[in-house]
Amino acid sequence: MERLSILIPCYNESDVFPLLKARVDQLAERLRSENIKCEIIAVDDGSKDLTWALIQEWATENPDVRGIALSRNFGHQIALSCAYQQCIGDAAVSIDADLQDPPELIVSMVEKWCAGADVVFAIRRKRESESLFKRSTAMLYYRILGMLGLTFIEKDCGDFRLMSRRALNALNSMPEQNRLLRGMAGWIGFKTDKVYFERPPRQAGTTKYPLRKMLLLAADGIVSFSNLPLRAAYLVGLFIMLAVASYLAWTTVMYVLGRTPLVPGWSSLLITISAFGFANLICLGVIGEYIGRIYSEVKHRPLYLIREDTKESSK
Repeated sequence: MERLSILIPCYNESDVFPLLKARVDQLAERLRSENIKCEIIAVDDGSKDLTWALIQEWATENPDVRGIALSRNFGHQIALSCAYQQCIGDAAVSIDADLQDPPELIVSMVEKWCAGADVVFAIRRKRESESLFKRSTAMLYYRILGMLGLTFIEKDCGDFRLMSRRALNALNSMPEQNRLLRGMAGWIGFKTDKVYFERPPRQAGTTKYPLRKMLLLAADGIVSFSNLPLRAAYLVGLFIMLAVASYLAWTTVMYVLGRTPLVPGWSSLLITISAFGFANLICLGVIGEYIGRIYSEVKHRPLYLIREDTKESSK
């Protein structure tokens, strides 16, 4: 019998948890009838509501459920990384607790896995449940990724995916601290496949990815997988150098022809100084992003700390 791990990172999900539990239990029962045993791992990422108590209750009722409570809020990508490292299934599928990733779609993903796929991405066919701003920025973000050559990051694909054991082992061997798992899952390669779905609205609660976190996640996707922004610093400097050289040549010609005053205007000087200052700040900011990530990597801190584990508590 094949074993499938269903991984659910949770943060303040007490409102939606009863519905999540019911639908995942129904899914597990359906898969069991198809000779696939489910391991369910719910990781509480430092919730401030009753999420952990509900996870503990679920683990008490169902021996196939394992609850893990992190010592604090480490973020969605780290909580999901914890689940990836702790699961023991022949394959693992990750879903969001808010049920915008419909658990029933996992059946189709399992079929793709049984057909030989190592990574099965769930692609959002429509995003009508999201705001116009979020849809527009997402389209711009994926276009930027394409311009940077990061084609292995699937468009309109979040963290709803299935990975085989060998794909999981490859992913877990990547030790970086700044993690964009959708990019890492695409980077490892192996045989991939896709399923498509229309993303439903949140069943309860509020989004756990406000604008600030979305911007940080977007920066991780660009900086963690491409050094093109660093190279762009050269292009910025070259462009400004050519612009200033052109202006200098034009000024010289006008002076020789007697069409400019002997005392040059201050506006051109101010524009030149401002342009160089602006370019320096941009380049320093880009370099700072990379240095900051180098700093976090060389400390070699653990990705997360576990406060409590229902599997250990039951022993």
